[in-house]
Amino acid sequence: MISGLIGLNRTDEEGLVAQLTSQLRNLISTGRLAKGRALPSSRRLANDLGVSRNTVTYAFEQLAAEGYLEASRGRRPVVTVDGAERIERAGAVASRVRAVKPQLSPWASRLKQTDWPMSYQAPLKPLRPGHGDFREFPNEVWARCLRRSAVRAARRELGPVNRTRLREALAHYLATSRGVRATADQIMILPSAQAALTLIAAALIAPGDGVWVEDPGYPGAAAAFRASGARVTGIRLDEQGMQRMPGMGVPKLVFMTPSHQHPTGRLMSLARRTEFLGSSRPGKTWIVEDDYDGEFHYDSRPVPALQGLDTHGRVFYVGTFSKAMTSDIRLGYLVVPPALVSTFEIAQRHIGLIASSHIQEALAEFIADGHFLAHLRRMRRLYHARRDHLAEGLERHLGEVLSVEVPSGGIQLVARLKRGRADQAAVKRLVEAGVETRPLSSLALGKPRDHGLLLGFAAWRESEISAAVRTMASCF
Repeated sequence: MISGLIGLNRTDEEGLVAQLTSQLRNLISTGRLAKGRALPSSRRLANDLGVSRNTVTYAFEQLAAEGYLEASRGRRPVVTVDGAERIERAGAVASRVRAVKPQLSPWASRLKQTDWPMSYQAPLKPLRPGHGDFREFPNEVWARCLRRSAVRAARRELGPVNRTRLREALAHYLATSRGVRATADQIMILPSAQAALTLIAAALIAPGDGVWVEDPGYPGAAAAFRASGARVTGIRLDEQGMQRMPGMGVPKLVFMTPSHQHPTGRLMSLARRTEFLGSSRPGKTWIVEDDYDGEFHYDSRPVPALQGLDTHGRVFYVGTFSKAMTSDIRLGYLVVPPALVSTFEIAQRHIGLIASSHIQEALAEFIADGHFLAHLRRMRRLYHARRDHLAEGLERHLGEVLSVEVPSGGIQLVARLKRGRADQAAVKRLVEAGVETRPLSSLALGKPRDHGLLLGFAAWRESEISAAVRTMASCF
């Protein structure tokens, strides 16, 4: 079989002996020919390669002189070098040489300073926050949409990177369900909601620009804007969500989650929303509204999106399908103010934040045929019951330790520690026991003022939630 690994070029100026020697040396060095392996006789290999026996003999003699082979008269040559071991030693030497700290760009250096994304999130364990239940997704229906999209791909024109059918379906859905006011051409389809924040930061943020974010809040937003050189300031919350801070000057951008504040789940009042809009200067201050789980409301009618109240084109609206459908769909969207549409289309293509047209077309059909809304209605009922089940279990088993804040919607809740502030130690212990959560203090930008646990309920069945709560009780 060795002859099949060797290719000799009779027209090469290097010559057959040099080529054969080099290729055998490489096979031994890379471990393809292991230590102790007997090579074919010179007569057999010469016959297989169609060269003279002298060519093979000279190559064997050279490799024996270099220590790669052991050759004796009347016996087949044997490999004497462990190529895999040699590679490992060379890698160890190279790693020592590369121990010098690499010089990163300012963008990469700022990203390394963040605590996002979470590093311990594999594999998925109860009660990890931020996830819906992919097991309840209608995969067979979705598969049919994907197959039809694939069949039609050959007949589809190349078209825009943001597929028209999906943009039109989204524009209708967002208008009727969330009160978003936008035409289809204002909607950009992206690989994730985080990609939308990266795109906004790249297009709008210059080093030194002021950005306000919620504190505690979504760490991915702070990471995206800090990486672009922004001066990120955490703004405290009250019962209505993010507070307006007079006397602090006017920031370039304000990031907020008004429908379900991340992580507390608080709903920003209409008066507070109007206050923020009134203090934003058109064309100078931008608001980014992240409606990451706005599909899920349980106790009351959903409050319309902040974007729908904006009459001066100051609000970006960010959404994702990862929470409502399945996390591996890798599709998010961004509603861009009219004045910035052409700029963002260029920026999207330049950075390469482009979602698969095949997936976009399948999703457009999934929405148009009513499957998306039917799935949402079912999951609202399911998640509502799971929220209540988790809240009741925590109150029953851990009421003396934790104070539960039951959100009106969303897919996760906060349980604050009644005594002490060691939420980091508590989370470490819980993760080791098989319950995955996140400390509330890790979501603060500065010195933490809140200590507790962020617990997901949407992805877990009631039996799994009960088992996780029992484990938590034993840990505490």
